Amino acid sequence: MAVSLFTFVDLFARQLVTLDHLLTKGAEHAKAQGHAPDDILEWRLIEDMHPLRFQAAVLCNFSKAWTARVIGAEVPPDVDYTALDLAGFKAAIAEAKAYLSALKPEQFAGRDDVPLTVTIGNGMEPTLPASQWLTVFATTNLFFHLSTAYGILRHKGVQLGKIDFFASGL
Repeated sequence: MAVSLFTFVDLFARQLVTLDHLLTKGAEHAKAQGHAPDDILEWRLIEDMHPLRFQAAVLCNFSKAWTARVIGAEVPPDVDYTALDLAGFKAAIAEAKAYLSALKPEQFAGRDDVPLTVTIGNGMEPTLPASQWLTVFATTNLFFHLSTAYGILRHKGVQLGKIDFFASGL
């Protein structure tokens, strides 16, 4: 059964809704513990891992970048995660959701097998079909960083459960 690449737009938007929810719960927890809500952005699971701010930025950036690449559009600029506070991340999430909501199914039609060569990691430049980049690479990365954000917050004592991961509804 064929699946339209456009269905991933909704999936990515839902991940952004969940991220927004997690950041809200994290900020409420920090405030209840006597900390500034923005402090959560520096939380990490372990010292050699990227902080929550990085995880949030990847979700905002990848959701726009990979959909843009697949449809052959210019990739929107990344959010500068080093400069954003919590309000800035909330705005970046809203901007990413707005970007996704402007996409149309016809932009994805016939794009499944279009080869894309993208530089990733330490200079690797694989060429893969657009469908593989979107359904495997981008989706796996988005879920990884969303799960890591969830793990960071749980590690710091934020009361989250599985239902919080489905904050966007089923």
